[in-house]
Amino acid sequence: MLTSKQRSYLKSLAVGEPDILHVGKDGLTPNLIVQAKDALRSRELIKGKMQQNCMEELKDIVDQLANSTDSEVVFTIGNKFVLYKRNHTDPKIELPKKAKK
Repeated sequence: MLTSKQRSYLKSLAVGEPDILHVGKDGLTPNLIVQAKDALRSRELIKGKMQQNCMEELKDIVDQLANSTDSEVVFTIGNKFVLYKRNHTDPKIELPKKAKK
């Protein structure tokens, strides 16, 4: 579970990233899930876009994609979304530490 500080940090990193995933009229396909898993493994943070011809809701698509890839939704805005999954063997992004209680 990401904290608000970690989420904010990931948002700032995602600004400069290109859209890697494009969800089209077919919605969430097995091929798209494989593509997302591969991208998350190599990048940890991916940005995607839902095309206008997609008949499903963005929130539903992103939730299904996050569940299928075991990743976390950083944010959704408009027709764009960002997902994060830490690569435990070769981490690329160092998140801010969680506050101790």
